[in-house]
Amino acid sequence: MLSTPKPDSDATPRSGMRYYKVGSAVVLLLAMCYVGWVFFSRWQQNRAIAEKAEKASAAKRVQDQQTFQAMGGSSFEILSFYANPPAISRGDSASLCYSVSNAKSVALNPPSNVRVWPSYERCVSVSPSKTTTYTLTATDAAAHTKSAQATIEVH
Repeated sequence: MLSTPKPDSDATPRSGMRYYKVGSAVVLLLAMCYVGWVFFSRWQQNRAIAEKAEKASAAKRVQDQQTFQAMGGSSFEILSFYANPPAISRGDSASLCYSVSNAKSVALNPPSNVRVWPSYERCVSVSPSKTTTYTLTATDAAAHTKSAQATIEVH
């Protein structure tokens, strides 16, 4: 007494399975679209950050080049040498300020009790007892020398 299934009873399980497959495919497609959107938006953000960093880096290079040129570039120079103040009373002190570029060594004459070395901007304190003219001599790696003078008047 086995009976054969009716064609209508077969259609019901198949259509349920088809809806399950289609529903799963739609959910999977939506999930893939969401993940793709997340990756794309993060890629865009990272690209914008990288472009901003590249522009900032280019601006920094330009600023560094300008600073390098302002500091004498690749030339050997005494950029400045002056006394501040240029006149003092006996027993007071004054600053001798100097700036050199690409110097290997510097010397101050007459010698004082302060050491000097190549620097873009440096001041040393001196206390002369009489009016004194100081000479800063800078020497580069090729043994070329340049000199500059500054006078401190003592009253």
